[in-house]
Amino acid sequence: MNAAIKIALVDDEILFRKGISFLLQREENIDILFEASNGDELITQLNERETKPDIIIMDLKMPVLNGVEATKIIRKLFPDIKIIALTSYDTKSFIANMIQVGAVAYLIKNTTPKDLIHTINEVAKKGFYYNENVLKTIQETIVSPKNTRGGLETNFLSPREIEILQLICQQKTTAEIAEHLFLSPRTIEGHRNNLLLKTESRNIAGLVVYAIQNELAVLTI
Repeated sequence: MNAAIKIALVDDEILFRKGISFLLQREENIDILFEASNGDELITQLNERETKPDIIIMDLKMPVLNGVEATKIIRKLFPDIKIIALTSYDTKSFIANMIQVGAVAYLIKNTTPKDLIHTINEVAKKGFYYNENVLKTIQETIVSPKNTRGGLETNFLSPREIEILQLICQQKTTAEIAEHLFLSPRTIEGHRNNLLLKTESRNIAGLVVYAIQNELAVLTI
């Protein structure tokens, strides 16, 4: 049996936070490590605790230190922790900003419990999860018109790496990509690590943004 997914919840609305906590604790494969009411509390807890969460579910608008600034700090100090933005803001600029600072998923607070649990499981399995709305926003906002960077920048990627990058953008797991290409999962991991280094992406979510920016991925939206 796989280890439980360790979660930290960060939201200044106590009732909302407790509701999410109650909901997630009913899931056999999810453990709530701790809760925090703002980014400052979160950073303190992360520094003090030996066991770190796998995933942080983060509100954006909070006192003391908001979710965007907290995400920037966590990306630097704890790059392995994945951040899911859970917020009442669904404007394109908010979504684009959170993705660019390192969120690996973006959910609106009126989402269903089923969607939240599905997103947590997808992030734990694949490293990111962007729904249709978020993918569309990345395409429309983060990509500048006919990107001035042009296609030259992608010439250092091999055809195999581009193929794997496109499969990552289809939100396939390492095992699924390996099966599709008749390669071992270890080989796929190697290619993926090369992609991260070559594109200077901080995580798998960053690879997706890179692929969209450079028009390497066709999104079926």
